Amino acid sequence: MLGFLLRLLPFWVREPLLIAVGSVLGVRIMYLAVSDHDRVAAGLGVVFLVFTAIRVHMVVRALRARRNPSRAASEDGAAVEAAARTGAEPRRAPDAPAAPDAPDVADARDAPEKDHNAGAQAVAAVAVFGALAAVLWWAPRVMPSDDNSARPASCSGEKPAELPKVYKEKPQPVTGAELCKALNRPDLAKLLGTPGETATTASGTSNTALLTDGKVAQPEAEVAFDTYTVNVSATYNEMSTDQYVKLMKFGDETDVKTLTVLGRPAVFSSDHTVRFQISLGSGGTGGPAEQGPLARTLSVAFDRDDRGGYYDITVWSTSGALPDDSVLLGIAEKVLPTIRGRAVR
Repeated sequence: MLGFLLRLLPFWVREPLLIAVGSVLGVRIMYLAVSDHDRVAAGLGVVFLVFTAIRVHMVVRALRARRNPSRAASEDGAAVEAAARTGAEPRRAPDAPAAPDAPDVADARDAPEKDHNAGAQAVAAVAVFGALAAVLWWAPRVMPSDDNSARPASCSGEKPAELPKVYKEKPQPVTGAELCKALNRPDLAKLLGTPGETATTASGTSNTALLTDGKVAQPEAEVAFDTYTVNVSATYNEMSTDQYVKLMKFGDETDVKTLTVLGRPAVFSSDHTVRFQISLGSGGTGGPAEQGPLARTLSVAFDRDDRGGYYDITVWSTSGALPDDSVLLGIAEKVLPTIRGRAVR
């Protein structure tokens, strides 16, 4: 369809358009080929540039012929006069084109109409190419993309579940959805030291702490990447950081280190995650829980006075590799100030 439209255009409209399109595409493809070291793209760019050079040569020849019509006419007149003196027909070179017949009266009358049609075709050509350029420019923004692999996971679009009763008390605890929104930052991968990755999953839940009969809110959010997984939880109890550190000594936590983060008491600790195996076979049973990879956790008190409650920021990977502690500190300094609730007091 496009080729048919191009053939309908006048020479002086079609060729400049082809030169413009060919030069732009050729230069752009060559730039991408050089930056990506792609030989196939380089060959395609050379084809576009050669095509453009041929079109430029054709236009230059047509311009020369149009600017010097008297030279060609004088050469034809001299040949006719010589033939009349010798009584022979004028000879022309085998490759020379025959002289065009003189236009008749009807052609002369139609000349203004043809010029008018050429002008209209030029306007129509510019409009068509403008419309095609607009469609090519806006199509990727309007049409939905089938490639979802490059899109980071989003916390939005999830139907909120009924919150436990403790979430309706004053002051209201932060919800899992709010934690997910605070954690799923555009720069989270950069904070983890893997700026080229995008989040594969992002979720938030509004749970309560175990063995508390639903009286202690414990929301959490988790964002997973190809390399690391980050989990942020908030425990709304009355346990201070000093009490929490003493409790760690009775557990399996290792590499415990106390510090101050955002002016609040905090503590680093390490512990293994738990791996579950679920079978989807006919029996519907799974294997026992196993010890998973090591995880690093930074626990930060809700407030400077450490009156109870804390955030846990945990990072782990399936390979068992852990980032430096400065990574968790960077996440805490970026994420925690954006969480509303008791952390403000």
